[in-house]
Amino acid sequence: MTGPAGPVAAVRVALRRTLTEATLPADPLLLVACSGGADSLALAAATAFVAPRAGMRAGLVTVDHGLQEGSARRAADVVAWASSEGFSPAAAVTVDITPHGEGPEAAAREARYRGLADAARDAGADAVLLGHTRDDQAETVLLALARGGGLRGIAGMPPARSIDGVLFLRPLLEVARARTRAACRALGLVPWEDPHNTDPAYTRSRVRTALPLLADLLGDGVVANLARTARLAAADLAVLDSMALSALEDAATGDGGLRVEALAAMHPAIRGRVLRAYALGLGTPPGALSATHIEAMDALISGWHGQGPVALPGGRRVARAKGRIDVRE
Repeated sequence: MTGPAGPVAAVRVALRRTLTEATLPADPLLLVACSGGADSLALAAATAFVAPRAGMRAGLVTVDHGLQEGSARRAADVVAWASSEGFSPAAAVTVDITPHGEGPEAAAREARYRGLADAARDAGADAVLLGHTRDDQAETVLLALARGGGLRGIAGMPPARSIDGVLFLRPLLEVARARTRAACRALGLVPWEDPHNTDPAYTRSRVRTALPLLADLLGDGVVANLARTARLAAADLAVLDSMALSALEDAATGDGGLRVEALAAMHPAIRGRVLRAYALGLGTPPGALSATHIEAMDALISGWHGQGPVALPGGRRVARAKGRIDVRE
């Protein structure tokens, strides 16, 4: 008896590894986020095979952003395929991608994750599986470098992350995009080709075009090396974030503020992370919180000259008064 084709096996092995390492309850429900593209379609096919053999249940959700003509039809086709493969539930969700201060790509991303989190809660799912590949990770690192995103940006997409109380897993971050396409071919699956992936109006699409050029200039290992850079940066980031959380506790006043004296004594790398954690704790949307906001907050400590409050995304303002950093209503 012959086994599955190499690319099919690679996707399944990556999924098994992620599910083994994740903390999941007994008889968990996994919800695959599937656009119908090659990456998420290969992941969905692997989940349909792996989940029941691992004592897990598999559902699927596809997000209709309403950005293209025929998007509802595409979503219906994905749901029909999922139902025929035994996914339960198999559903489509429509999201509102109207920007609220952020760019259109960021607005679509935020809306997508909100829709997926809502779908997971409605289904009682224990985890959402995302089909981001090693190539996606490399693109994320390049974008972060271009935007001056610092260590947090270079760390790329985490393999596991909780968003709005929902666990999101990315099993394919070590799998090349070419492997997912090959897996689809081996399984006789025809993926949907998202026109936005090649539309130069979108920044990530332009970066996607640039990667092959970099490979020509720097060698075929550039994608893998960029992804490895993300892993190394993520390990350092985890340590710094842990130190920052301890420092945040030390600086807290106990009634919602921070002590300026304690903040001033911190190394700037730690203080910036403390201020970021404080802003997020106030309800600032993570995707909208930029380095500029953190620098303005830091200036309340390191460059204090009596300046006014700092406005944060989400409507909160923080100010310095009487040796404290506090929310100003």
